[in-house]
Amino acid sequence: MRSRVLFISGRHEDALRLSQMLLALPLFLDHVETLLQARAKLQRDDYEVVLTEAALPDGNWLDALHLARESPHEPEVIVTDPQADARFWAEALNLGAYDMLAQPFYEPEVRRILNNACSRPSSQSCSAVG
Repeated sequence: MRSRVLFISGRHEDALRLSQMLLALPLFLDHVETLLQARAKLQRDDYEVVLTEAALPDGNWLDALHLARESPHEPEVIVTDPQADARFWAEALNLGAYDMLAQPFYEPEVRRILNNACSRPSSQSCSAVG
């Protein structure tokens, strides 16, 4: 079974890059641009992981984290940011994010973090992804 990842980002090029990185893995990447669109997806579909940019057109990563926590499946939340420094990473983890990915994306790191997120007991329907 393919694991589902919801990517919230206003950048189509990042969604394309991630899709190419994950093409051979048992993952389905769904892309939305805004929190409003993410809310609709999370109400309709189950996702194992929400991958969100720190800054979004209609909010930020904390808003995405709250959306994920309201979802019945409670997916893991991974934050992406070009300025992913140690302070921001610690803040994100302390507030409930699963992990952080620096941008531009580095394929081995993307695969490792998504694999770990899908291996969590709360993500029972995840398959190993790499």
